[in-house]
Amino acid sequence: MNASFTIKTPAHLSRRGILNAVSGLLIAASLVFFGQSIWIFAKAQLAQVLLERAFTQTILTGKPVKAWNWADTYPVARIKINRINAEAIVLQGSSGEAMAFGPALVNETSRPGTRGTSVMAAHRDTHFSFLKNVKLGDLIEVERDDGLSFTYRATNMRVVDWNKSGIDAHAAGFNLVLATCYPFDAITHGPQRFVVEAELVR
Repeated sequence: MNASFTIKTPAHLSRRGILNAVSGLLIAASLVFFGQSIWIFAKAQLAQVLLERAFTQTILTGKPVKAWNWADTYPVARIKINRINAEAIVLQGSSGEAMAFGPALVNETSRPGTRGTSVMAAHRDTHFSFLKNVKLGDLIEVERDDGLSFTYRATNMRVVDWNKSGIDAHAAGFNLVLATCYPFDAITHGPQRFVVEAELVR
């Protein structure tokens, strides 16, 4: 009776070992990236809870209240888009720390509700991920740290290069710009930005 056997040579073992090692590395890398994504999302959500408390205290006291002692920024507004059930506390200044915890009111742009352009920026994978669902005509409510509220209407949406946004901080009228990186599903940084432009309606 003839029998057929496959004999594993050292070359076969070596190849299988390499494949196993590569598979293990890929799985480990996937777990690391997944863990980082979960951590970033969790940190963003927890920060918004603390910022909500600080924002409420700011309105009650009339003085800026930091969400944690070592923060280099403080809440200045709450932004809401009811149609898509989106809400976030906005921080002063677009430093790296500020944008890690929430949308940021860019320095040297107008305070919401005042003449000129208020520019708010945030990351596409956390606090401004909802911008992909915004439609023309959506109402954007902004409550300031003094308790006054203003409503804007989305009038334009566009994709621009980061250094060619065309945003005019001193434009006539009362304007609001929400900006984030683009495209929304990208996993690496790129030169494009998604911009929502809105005008004050009341």
